[in-house]
Amino acid sequence: MPNMVDYDETRRTFRLDVPERFNYTLDVVDRWAADAPDKLALVAIEPDGHTAHRYSFADIAARAHRAAHLLASVGVRKGDRVFVQLPRVVEWYEALLGCFELGAVPMPGTTLLMPRDIEYRIGAADATVAVTDATGAERVDATGVNLAVKLIVGADRPGWIRWETAIAGQPPTPAADDPTAADDPLLIYFTSGTTAYPKMVLHTHASYGIGHEITARFWHDLGPDDLHWTVSDTGWAKAAWGKLFGQWRLGAAVFMWNVVGKPDLDRMLSLIGEHRVTSFCAPPTLYRAFVQMDLDVYDWSSLRHCTSAGEPLNPEVIEVWRQATGLYPYDGYGQTETVNLVANYPCLPIKPGSMGKPAPGFDVEIVDDDGNVVPRGTEGHIAVRTDPRPVGLFREYWRDEQKNAEVFRNGWYYTGDRATMDEDGYIWFVGRADDVILSAAYRIGPFEVESALIEHPAVAEAAVVGKPDPDRGQIVKAFVVLAAGFEASDDLAREIQDHVKSVTAPYKYPREVEFVDELPKTISGKIRRVELRARA
Repeated sequence: MPNMVDYDETRRTFRLDVPERFNYTLDVVDRWAADAPDKLALVAIEPDGHTAHRYSFADIAARAHRAAHLLASVGVRKGDRVFVQLPRVVEWYEALLGCFELGAVPMPGTTLLMPRDIEYRIGAADATVAVTDATGAERVDATGVNLAVKLIVGADRPGWIRWETAIAGQPPTPAADDPTAADDPLLIYFTSGTTAYPKMVLHTHASYGIGHEITARFWHDLGPDDLHWTVSDTGWAKAAWGKLFGQWRLGAAVFMWNVVGKPDLDRMLSLIGEHRVTSFCAPPTLYRAFVQMDLDVYDWSSLRHCTSAGEPLNPEVIEVWRQATGLYPYDGYGQTETVNLVANYPCLPIKPGSMGKPAPGFDVEIVDDDGNVVPRGTEGHIAVRTDPRPVGLFREYWRDEQKNAEVFRNGWYYTGDRATMDEDGYIWFVGRADDVILSAAYRIGPFEVESALIEHPAVAEAAVVGKPDPDRGQIVKAFVVLAAGFEASDDLAREIQDHVKSVTAPYKYPREVEFVDELPKTISGKIRRVELRARA
């Protein structure tokens, strides 16, 4: 039975209790280690895709405490910012949980960050500590930044302390007693930076550490017997959504594969059956790739729930996946700044293409520029009511009062995304506020055109942007990645244009189609339309 059986009743009654003092490492990981020390917490797969390591909650708690003692021994104190750039390895958990325990503030960064990216993050946050691997250490040193402490995992390097050596002699008991208040800083994530330099998103201990129960309980539909796999790099907020907070708060185990480079999709899907994964979450780009494969050859018998987030998932992809696995990939919506805000849930009918309904714990509406709720079916801003302030919403963009004033106004947090809400309360994504195309007085959301494009059998992936036009203001331009077996041609471009005209309003069709090998994306897998607009 799903965790939520009556959506309206759950929305009416669900509350998250927030104590005055809270520490995720001590109040969640340690609690499970005390109550069920042998309970499985983590299954970690080596890059070869075969070698597996299993860790209990007692294992994870001991590793966290050793890390906290190590960090304290080299001078890390409460409030210090710690740049963490590690792949999908258990040391990533050690570093983050150790920081949490002390009240230090980790800044997770993807392994794709280059020296300029690292220098910006360390400088913007005045970080004094770095924890990374050999590749990251080389990049940190290339910046020339002055750090008080540099810790390296899996290698030796001049000027760096080897993590494994330094942690070995540390005690597996708590390094701190009741160290953090509920509203103390927990971590800083940097936004994807699709249109500007990344902003620093500051989350607090209780709001984020407790708030992600909403993500795991209602969207991932998890319980203590589940093994959940969220496919994500450790450097972006999706890892917090699916690899750390809500899952362990509910006692579910987490699965991760430390894949290097582009994953072997065949091996990825094989791992689900081999390790009896019960809940799977992946970005739409992966689902679109999966449905190009023969899905009938995999073992889906353990899998009971699937989710997708990052961008709305096209209805056609949903149907192909459902036919193969018997499961819908339930779409979910949120941001680096939030926990899960909107989703489809097992207890509700799915409207293919819809984001779903607001999550319990959040009042999400479609509003105009002045904060007025717009009529149903009218496009507006996706906004979260902030009075009372919901558990799971970030505190602020740190050191950016101008941006805070832009997004927190009229009693709402403006997400920067636009959508409509239908009469049944389902929300339909239109696009980022700056992605909407204005063509001959028509407002065109890129997602609706992309959904039409991907229905064509020749289209594996597509992105749509507005291109300046002297007559129409903008025209719709499509960048198309072809499916296997198709070749680019003018005839195929016209065929795709005609297809879009036939399945959606003709004024939305792309007047230009450009075939590309791949689409530019952020480190979190979102299409970089800003780059495509520049190219157009």
